This record gives sequence, structure tokens and C-alpha cells, in this order.
Amino acid sequence: MSHILVAGGGIGGLATALAVARRGHRATVLERRDSFSELGAGIQLAPNAFHALDRLGVGDAVRARAVFIDELRLFDGTSDERITALPLTGGYRERYRNPYAVVHRTDLYMPLLQACRTTPGVELLTGRSVTGYEQDATGVTALPAIDGLPAADALVGADGIRSAVRAQLVGDGEPRVSGHTIYRSVIPMERVPVELRSNAVSLWAGPKWHFVHYPISGGRELNLAATLDDGATVPVAGATAERDQVLAAFESLGTVARSLLERGRDWKRWVLCDRDPVDRWVDGRVALMGDAAHPMLQYAAQGACQALEDAVLLGDLLDGSTSAPDDDLPQRLAAYNNLRRSRTARAQQVARRIGREIYHASGVEAKERNAMLSGFSTEELYEKIDWLHRDRDFTRSG
Repeated sequence: MSHILVAGGGIGGLATALAVARRGHRATVLERRDSFSELGAGIQLAPNAFHALDRLGVGDAVRARAVFIDELRLFDGTSDERITALPLTGGYRERYRNPYAVVHRTDLYMPLLQACRTTPGVELLTGRSVTGYEQDATGVTALPAIDGLPAADALVGADGIRSAVRAQLVGDGEPRVSGHTIYRSVIPMERVPVELRSNAVSLWAGPKWHFVHYPISGGRELNLAATLDDGATVPVAGATAERDQVLAAFESLGTVARSLLERGRDWKRWVLCDRDPVDRWVDGRVALMGDAAHPMLQYAAQGACQALEDAVLLGDLLDGSTSAPDDDLPQRLAAYNNLRRSRTARAQQVARRIGREIYHASGVEAKERNAMLSGFSTEELYEKIDWLHRDRDFTRSG
């Protein structure tokens, strides 16, 4: 049995702990905050996320809290013209063997936390901020050293986009500021006119902005997210935004979408950040996962999905190693790095391209986008997402 330290108790960290513990190992999660909780609002889960959640044993618990989406809709945000829609029922679910769903972030986090609390071998520690690591041929220690916690066999950095573990392992400085500001609000569904309620993810694309909304919390609330390409240069996370400020920023939004935007209250804003893909996430007995390894913009709705895939693969690669010598772990972590980096790099790059070429196009480029996407058949749209949404062997690359 190996002992795996996990720096960070978010979605990725808990999924990692659960994955390795289910393979017979011991996992200790070191969370810097004083409690295990998840902030934020809505999150989209494609079938590849449910494939991973099923492998972790929490798929049904997340499904019980989710809203299953009938279609993804793309509109021209200035004219209200419907550009295209991707059906997500019948044929889609048969093709990908799982639904497309939306949840409040806590509806994904809590099943993972509850599973960790009831799984033998998982230890959850709060108030433990990891600032770095030391390792030798026999083990690794998270810094600052914790009294009573001996050196472990491996350390997984699941400590987010500003990962201290990454800072030591990769040393690539601060995240890249995208120049995009996102405003978020969650409103009770009862405040939404019946004719504007739908079991869909609807996205309104405009010149250097877009607006997306979908139901969460079992359909009791509507998640609103409006993103502006405003050239922001300073990271912001969860700052209060005045309603008038949000409405003024999206004054060219069409009639239908604006009627929803106007219902938003208690707006918060973030300046979106990501990083360039890197080839190396592993240093001996230390590995990165999730946003610490491959942070991406929200535009492909794959950040959490890819972190869940990371966790499952880490568990798979440690399967059968409970009786293996400790010096086998660096090779297993190197294999994880090699198997994941091309897929996650592609997801990072696709997310950037979607934001630039699809969601924020203007003028002639917007007209060309509308013509191109409206011309695709449903089958052609499915073919474009096959690489991302299909069930897959986590021990194979691609």
C-alpha cells in the first residue's frame, strides 16, 4: 500500500483521493481552508465527466442532483437569431452512453466529499496550506512539514491554477490573464417568465461578448453568466459587481436575452485566466492534476471534466501497485503525464479558440460563423465532439 498526499481539497483533489483509495492505497488530502466546501455556481458535465464519476463510484449520486439538458443552443446575441442547436437526448445519449447535465458546483462536490468521508484509507485535513515539497529516492514531504505526518510515497498537486506545487515543479510564473471578465448571478426560477424557461444551455454570442444561461439545483434556479472581452489585465475572483454596470456592459444584447440579464441580482465578477499547455507535469514522485496541470478557459465546459479524467487515470495506473516497490511510483506518474498531456492540451487550445472565433466574433466574421454552424447537420456536429464526449479507455492517450 502506498501513501499519496493530495494538495488541495477541491473537486480534483477529492476525486484523486477517492480514485487511489479505491485501488487500495492511503490518501491524505491537505486543504488550506478551514473546511471542505465548494464555491461558485453552475457547472456543465459532458458524458466524459459521467464516465469518470461512474468509475469513482459517485455517478448516480451526481445524477440525482443534476438537471439533464435536452440541447445546447447557440443564438446570435444581437439579433436573437437561432444559429444552431445540438440535441442531447435520444441519439446523443445512445452515442455517448451518458447524459449531458448541469449542476450547481456543490452538487458535484458533495457526493465526492461524502464518498471520501466513507471510504477507508482517505484522510481529510483542513488548515494545511502546501507551499512546496522535498523528495528523495524513498519518499516526498509536503512543505511546510506537518507534525505527525511522515513522508509519503507520492504527492499530487491539485491546488488549482495558482498551484504552489506547480510553481516549484514547472516554475512558469503567474497565470495568463485572458482579458475577459465574466459576471455571474443565480436567480430563483420562479422569477423567470414561463416562456423563457427551458431545459437547455442557451448561449447568445455577440461582438466581443457572450451570455449563457441554464437551470441548476434541480431546476429551482437559473444560472446566468455574461462574459465581456474587455481587455482586463488584473486577475479578479468573486468581486461584487453592480447591476447597472453589468447591464451597461451588454447594452447591445438582443431583446430576449436581455430580459433574462435584467433579472440578475447580486452579481459577482471574475477575470478569467488560464495557462499555456506544458509537456511536463511530473517531477519524480510529484505530479500535477486538474487546474494545477492544465487550467483552461470555460468556453469548452471541460475544466472539471478533465480533472475527473486525470483522477481516474491516476487510480488506474496505481492499480496493482499495492505490493510493488515504492521506486515504481515515479514511472507510473510519468506514464500518467504522457497519457494525459496531448488530450488536455487540445482541450485548452480548443477552449481559447471557441472564445475567440465562435463566441466573440463580430461583423463579417460573425456572419461567416452563423453560416458555417447553421449548415452543419446533427451528425456533423456530433463528429466534431466525438473526441471529447465519447466513453474512452483512460489508460490510452488521445
